Amino acid sequence: MDYYDYYSYTSPSYYDYGYDSVDTITTIGAVLGAFLGFFIIVGLVVGILQLAGMWKVYTKAGEKGWKCIIPIYNLVILFKISGLSPWIIFGYLAGIIPFIGWIVCLGITIYQCNALAKSFGKDVGYTVGLIFLPTIFYMILGFGKAEYIGNGNASTTTSYQGDGVVNISQRPQDESPTNNDEDNSNL
Repeated sequence: MDYYDYYSYTSPSYYDYGYDSVDTITTIGAVLGAFLGFFIIVGLVVGILQLAGMWKVYTKAGEKGWKCIIPIYNLVILFKISGLSPWIIFGYLAGIIPFIGWIVCLGITIYQCNALAKSFGKDVGYTVGLIFLPTIFYMILGFGKAEYIGNGNASTTTSYQGDGVVNISQRPQDESPTNNDEDNSNL
């Protein structure tokens, strides 16, 4: 055996499992890339569905649908649709304050979702849905049978007119509904 042959010989390591570390890294990268691609595709689909639902909500409320695409302006219009002051959007600036700002932003979001649900004649269940599953509930409001009735903070009354027609009208808080010539107690 020659001098160079002796020192060029490499013996297998005790922990050699028979595969190269480069193959392992490549496999891990491919798997992570597949997961990332999957989540990007799912995110795009969810975003497009929510955009379509918001577009229909805006058009039902008498606004142009394209207004839901423009950042910040879409929130101003959404506050207007909900019957809230558009100046509330400045409350979101409190979000840069740790913890307290996040609570303020969450409160504004809950308040806005509740007002939007009331603007379409819906109850607290829709408010919870708009908070936790906004994509689905914007689709339901936009493409469903819900009708925009106006200001989400106004009190609304429903009165039966006798022929199957339900009249939804807004009234001030201090007035009580009048009972015309019909007895509605058995409805």
